[in-house]
Amino acid sequence: MKITTIDTKLLRIPYKEPFHWAQGVIDAAHVVLVCVHTDDGVTGYGESVGSASLTAVQSFIHEAARLCIGHTPFEVTRLMRDAYQHLFAARGNCSARRFGALVLAGLDMALWDAAGKVAGRAVHELLGGAVRETVRYFGFPQGDTAEDVARDAKNWSDAGCDVIYVKIGRGEALDLAIVEQVRAAIGNKRLRVDANEAWDVLTAQRMIRAISASGIEFLEQPTSSDSLSALAQVKTASVIPIAADQLVFTPEDVYAVCCARAADLIVLGLHETGSISRFCKAAAIAEVAGLNVCLHGLYETGITTCASNQVGATLENLDDGNQYMNHLLVEDIILHPNLKLTRGQLPTLGGPGFGFELDWDAVARAEEAASKLLQHSS
Repeated sequence: MKITTIDTKLLRIPYKEPFHWAQGVIDAAHVVLVCVHTDDGVTGYGESVGSASLTAVQSFIHEAARLCIGHTPFEVTRLMRDAYQHLFAARGNCSARRFGALVLAGLDMALWDAAGKVAGRAVHELLGGAVRETVRYFGFPQGDTAEDVARDAKNWSDAGCDVIYVKIGRGEALDLAIVEQVRAAIGNKRLRVDANEAWDVLTAQRMIRAISASGIEFLEQPTSSDSLSALAQVKTASVIPIAADQLVFTPEDVYAVCCARAADLIVLGLHETGSISRFCKAAAIAEVAGLNVCLHGLYETGITTCASNQVGATLENLDDGNQYMNHLLVEDIILHPNLKLTRGQLPTLGGPGFGFELDWDAVARAEEAASKLLQHSS
């Protein structure tokens, strides 16, 4: 069984409402759908986030895909290593680990999906098997104003989510209002906040003092991802546990954070590590340091939800409140399985591969939306 062709589709799936975070506002998920075809009729699917340019990411994927033709999906680790070497290291721009990971994540997913389908097994079985029957997610309320966020937070709480997670770093007054009003809306449910690099060390320390009375379970990435030292300083002085997110993409990043004791939790996703094998390595490093890993979400579809669910289910140190992004989409491109949370949970998903079926009508609509966007911007 050999890979014969690899093709891609550019997709744009609008959000139900604008997504607000410390670095701006996002109105849609832009992804590159990757399709790996084999000579025995199996097709594996994955997706890469199309930031900051769908066509640029697509071009890199096509270049990497040439290296895979004639090989089997079961060579995925070597193929991903060779793709990074060819695209980045061999050309002198060898500091591109983060961008390279975002580019190659969809190709890696598609190879694993194909391998699982060929083997007739779920990907989590190829990784050694699931250690839990369900994966738990946090409620992720949205809104422009504090009132909007609090109202949505209550909806998530009423729906049975035990953990609520909100974006701050949007301005001191608004941040304080969000924390205060969300806490009032959700009662004694667990509350997590994410400042997304918006603060310097002094601001972080001041804001931590201001919000600590609201019973915050953790504060995610308050300082710039450029400085491990800044995050370590904040953690040392903080009465609120600290999570590292934008600071950690690679296993090497996780090792550095653990050695510096700069975080109490690692937030990490398949798009950051760029491959399932590197994600599992990073999670293992965190586990040795006694830290849990929280699944991170980006501007993605149910493809990533299914992939992350299966990989996360194999981790002993998976967190009990992981990021879930499907609720943002006007429509998903996944027809099956049902990815709607039940009391903040999804079952560990089955296979073969990642076990999803694409909704090709939704894919066509998303492809048309991306085409219109590209035509308008050209």
